[in-house]
Amino acid sequence: MNAGLRSMLFVPGDSARKLVKGAGSGADALVLDLEDSVPASRLSIARTMVRDYLTANRDRSAQQLWVRVNPLSTDKALPDLSAIVGGAPDGILLPKTTSANDATMLDHFLSALEAREGVDAGYVRIVAVATETPAAMFTLGTFAGCSPRLAGLTWGAEDLSSAVGASTNRNEKGELDFTYQLARSLCLLAAVAADVEPIDTVYVDFRDSKGLMENSRAALRAGFTGKIAIHPDQVPIINEAFMPTAEDVAYAHRVIEAFASGAGTVGLDGKMLDMPHLKQAERVLAMSRRHKA
Repeated sequence: MNAGLRSMLFVPGDSARKLVKGAGSGADALVLDLEDSVPASRLSIARTMVRDYLTANRDRSAQQLWVRVNPLSTDKALPDLSAIVGGAPDGILLPKTTSANDATMLDHFLSALEAREGVDAGYVRIVAVATETPAAMFTLGTFAGCSPRLAGLTWGAEDLSSAVGASTNRNEKGELDFTYQLARSLCLLAAVAADVEPIDTVYVDFRDSKGLMENSRAALRAGFTGKIAIHPDQVPIINEAFMPTAEDVAYAHRVIEAFASGAGTVGLDGKMLDMPHLKQAERVLAMSRRHKA
């Protein structure tokens, strides 16, 4: 697992203006959307615009380009894929999965389309939105080993609450109800079990910068490696939150130095540390190096 998707910004696939704005946002990846943000009457236009944008922006060294297609359970997904794979997107964000079988099926579709379009085999990766259907909640342990394309799992509370008929996914204190906290935790565990990136869901109040920073830092502490944004103004905050601080990096170096003797348990600042602490220190330094690069 590597921390390469710190910030993923949704951009409607049918909006040239927002595509330009997204390109300058500093997001690690743009997610060109063909699902919720595009009305059915403009889907054909959006597919063409997304394909053209992918083709015109082959240099992805500064920013990856992903595409959110429609769910595989709909008759829109295959036309989406057929229209855009030739542009060699870095990955597909797959919504409303019910199990790892969806990722496996998408893998097969991508293999066929890559061959047809002359795209390197296995180039297009997958991030699955793993908690948007009630059925998915019971299959989160199936993603490990389902496809070498699988790069990450993310979760969502809005579609899940709609699916179960809830009037809201929040309690009277404004906190997520237990069902959605459970979805978040299970997504995190499923991603780590599959050795892919756990990516936190959107923070819907895009004007609340302080709340977004607190929410993002809490996600980092919990183990998430990145977060999805719905507005360009959220991207710098997310990038900062998921970048280890100078203090984090300095402490990680001290932990690694403490283990240099080869001991399995060491003392540092009056605390006993063992292998999980070493692994976390190595992870912090890896994240720091990757995002600085």
